[in-house]
Amino acid sequence: MHRFLIVIEKVKKNYSAYSPDLPGCVATGKTKEAVEKNMYSAIKMHIRGLMEDNKAVPTSQSIAEFIAV
Repeated sequence: MHRFLIVIEKVKKNYSAYSPDLPGCVATGKTKEAVEKNMYSAIKMHIRGLMEDNKAVPTSQSIAEFIAV
């Protein structure tokens, strides 16, 4: 099992998501739940493509923290 951090951003009319550890792997959705589901599918497809091309699946290196100011 692989585990990746995803960043979800609220944009004008929907949500956008990406994973810092998987460049080019992005998704959108009308709701936060939809973008999470779409990102799950995008990551699965991305990993499958890497494996089919005999490329290594990267290890997640990203960390997220909130800072109060």
